[in-house]
Amino acid sequence: MTFHPVRALFARLATGLAISAIAAGSALAGYPDRPIKMIVPFAPGGGTDSIARTLGAAMSQTLGQPVIIDNKPGAGTIIGTDFVAKSAPDGYALVVATFAHAVNPSLMAKLPFDTDKAFSPVALLARGPNILMVRADSPYKSMQDVLAAARANPGKLTFASQGNGTSAHLAGEMFNNLAKVQMTHVPYKGAGPAMTDLLGGQVDMMFATAAAAAPQIASGKLRALGVTTSRRSPALKDIPAIAESVPGYAVESWYGIFVPAGTPADVIAKLNAAANKATQDAEFRKRLEPEGLSVSTGAPAELDTYVRAEEARWRKVVKENNLKID
Repeated sequence: MTFHPVRALFARLATGLAISAIAAGSALAGYPDRPIKMIVPFAPGGGTDSIARTLGAAMSQTLGQPVIIDNKPGAGTIIGTDFVAKSAPDGYALVVATFAHAVNPSLMAKLPFDTDKAFSPVALLARGPNILMVRADSPYKSMQDVLAAARANPGKLTFASQGNGTSAHLAGEMFNNLAKVQMTHVPYKGAGPAMTDLLGGQVDMMFATAAAAAPQIASGKLRALGVTTSRRSPALKDIPAIAESVPGYAVESWYGIFVPAGTPADVIAKLNAAANKATQDAEFRKRLEPEGLSVSTGAPAELDTYVRAEEARWRKVVKENNLKID
């Protein structure tokens, strides 16, 4: 028999590829076999952090591995989000994305990743309002009080948010634009630090997610003046919609999970199933619903469709209103 080196080479390559495929299949079949990191691109203590911890605990029960919350705040969520964009696409690094994920491509001149290409969607978790709130001892007791003060003192009133490009930031910018006032934005690396300064009197008011705001409002330390959705929230029906004082005003916050692009479909399916089950958990719903958030979990494609629509909507708003990161 004649020896053919080229044929022998192809045979070895084919064997190697087959072994690699079997190994990959075995690894996938065993997923997850170690702890999973859920990246929260905000500081601890805020609404996203709280939701992630409740979600992670419930998902770990289904996945059989710990889901570890890793806070990576800063740069309007870009630091934490970029970490996941550059992580291995193996299902062991997730990011809890928020409004900023959809609006940053319009607000930022240059991002370290391509939002539309760097991630694969896993699940939309929940949607709900932001809340404008002040300290309990604030002289501002209504939206009309804020409007009057802002018109009388351009640039003097300050509003905090959990970071540049977040729904809270844009909620304030949209308020400035539609109400024709000028309030000064003070960004933080998360709702926790922003809340601390609001309570300490360093800022006048704060736009925050309902998840972050509700505990402080319930404790009586802060007073809610308005919700950012176009109508009153069924769970927060005593709080007026800002649109009642500023016609046309509407900003919605949301939470979703993404993984790096290239993550195997079967891994995404496992994560999606675990997220769906977690959002049906009584503890998770107990955490969300009193705060005006509605659970919206579905297939990965639903998150993709929703976020692309948000990107398009806010790209138009940012351009028309000349909104910029300050």
